[in-house]
Amino acid sequence: MTKSVKQGKLIAPFGGKLVDMVNSGEERERLLEESAQFHSIQISARALHDLELMAIGAFSPLDRFMGKADYESVLNDMRLVDGNLFPIPITLTVDEEVFPENADQVVLHDSRNNRFAIMKIEETFKWDPKKEAQAVLGTTDPRHPLVSEMIRWGDLCISGELKVLNLPSYHDFVDLRRTPAQVRDLLTAMGNSEVVAFQTRNPMHRIHEELTKRAAQEVGGSLLIHPVVGMTRPGDVDHYTRVRVYRSLAENYYDSKNTLLSLLPLAMRMAGPREAVWHAILRRNYGATHFIIGRDHAGPGVDASGKLYYEPYEAQELLAEHAEEIGVQPVYFKELLYLADEDRFVEKGQEPEGARINTISGTEVRDEYLAKGKDLPEWFTRKETSDILLEMYPPRHKQGFALWFTGLSGSGKSTTAQVVTSMLMERGRQLTILDGDVVRTHLSKGLGFSKEDRNTNVMRIGFVAGEIARQNGSVICAAVSPYRAARNECRKMIGEERFIEVFVDTPIEVCEERDVKGLYSRARRGEIKGFTGVDDPYEAPRNPEITLDTVNFTQEQNARKIITYLEELGFLRSDRMAAQSDGRAAFE
Repeated sequence: MTKSVKQGKLIAPFGGKLVDMVNSGEERERLLEESAQFHSIQISARALHDLELMAIGAFSPLDRFMGKADYESVLNDMRLVDGNLFPIPITLTVDEEVFPENADQVVLHDSRNNRFAIMKIEETFKWDPKKEAQAVLGTTDPRHPLVSEMIRWGDLCISGELKVLNLPSYHDFVDLRRTPAQVRDLLTAMGNSEVVAFQTRNPMHRIHEELTKRAAQEVGGSLLIHPVVGMTRPGDVDHYTRVRVYRSLAENYYDSKNTLLSLLPLAMRMAGPREAVWHAILRRNYGATHFIIGRDHAGPGVDASGKLYYEPYEAQELLAEHAEEIGVQPVYFKELLYLADEDRFVEKGQEPEGARINTISGTEVRDEYLAKGKDLPEWFTRKETSDILLEMYPPRHKQGFALWFTGLSGSGKSTTAQVVTSMLMERGRQLTILDGDVVRTHLSKGLGFSKEDRNTNVMRIGFVAGEIARQNGSVICAAVSPYRAARNECRKMIGEERFIEVFVDTPIEVCEERDVKGLYSRARRGEIKGFTGVDDPYEAPRNPEITLDTVNFTQEQNARKIITYLEELGFLRSDRMAAQSDGRAAFE
């Protein structure tokens, strides 16, 4: 996926012009008053994170959203036009149809109308999402979280000088949110010339603790624990829970004289090798001289076929190629093993012959401990970490999930969903039903049947379902949802662990036979345009969790298949377990 790129000039640490920050209150008020006459643009959460990191110098030498020349140079060569290494494109996209043709200045605001910056429009250009995805991510697979997100981006990139009026205001972990200059000052005060940074978007366990301590000892310097608290991979543990874990560990198990915990409001791209180089550049700007990098760094997991998007050591190799130029040396994440009889960790390959080694997989952590409300083993994680995770994640049978029924009109989605609903409610699960036709009557009233409107309808269902599932509710969605990319975006919004795609795989001939409303006949006669399966495509799921056959199996048999699957995942207790629990409750 990656390629060797030409060498450019050495990037000066903390170099490059910073974005123009308006520090005077009087000037800010004047500019805010003037900006009332400018066209206003609502920017996404991702763009707001990018703007913040540009403004505080974390993206140095970048001082604006990229223009066309820099953008194309980054796609092709991982460099800005001036030769500086920068592997990730940072752009601001808008919808061309709503962007005023003669705008010379625009105000950038968020969804709550908070105004953050004024951009002088110096350049606009079209971009190709497939070209960018292939160049930066090495894939156009809509299961990749960033690829699926791109369907919502505007088709026009805008660029120009920025005047930043305000930075985002945070009310959580305020004491841990620092600019690069503040972090560098604190690291300098520790008195060590060498600093190793640790990137994380997951809770830290004993093995991470051991690894980071060894890394600091190896470089003979300080440790910067620098977790991402912006946008990470969908389904990741929320940053509130993670930072509670990091803080507990930093306060109780690390030496405060050479350890600094600070937060990074970064919007990750999950771009694997390119992102590893990008992360190293950012850490250089925060004062690091070394950077811990593991296998499949910043990888989004596996694709629909179960294959990793990037080779396991591809990120390490690309960072090593550019380490000298960046000024940050990689420290490789070594595989550690826990010796049960000696209560210590050793590098793999150094374990004594016949030693008893404890192991635990991520699946076991999730399904055998957290999902069942059991404390995690103390050799694996600190008691404080286990308590925080158990507090935030109830047993699986009390967690939320979404059953997403997809298939052609008349395939049997709604009828099967009705049977499943009765079976789930019999088992004590309260449900929300989001049927495609009902949603169109209320939530999506006024939308047509163009591809854009259909995607909007599906995304609205996905948003509502995600909110319900996150609050540990159960939701059934039954909609044709014909386009794969939109369904994958809903998977991301709801969460990989909670999203269960149910493909009702009924042949179109059977659907037409069942069509009491005569919609297929009308579509065949040309009376209805853009009808899915007739003159508009249906993109079948490539790897659904459940596939149903409504020709050879009854509704009840298919519903039972879904119930069994939910039991296997732990979202439902078996009938026997539920009955025993209810019986005990009656006497308690």
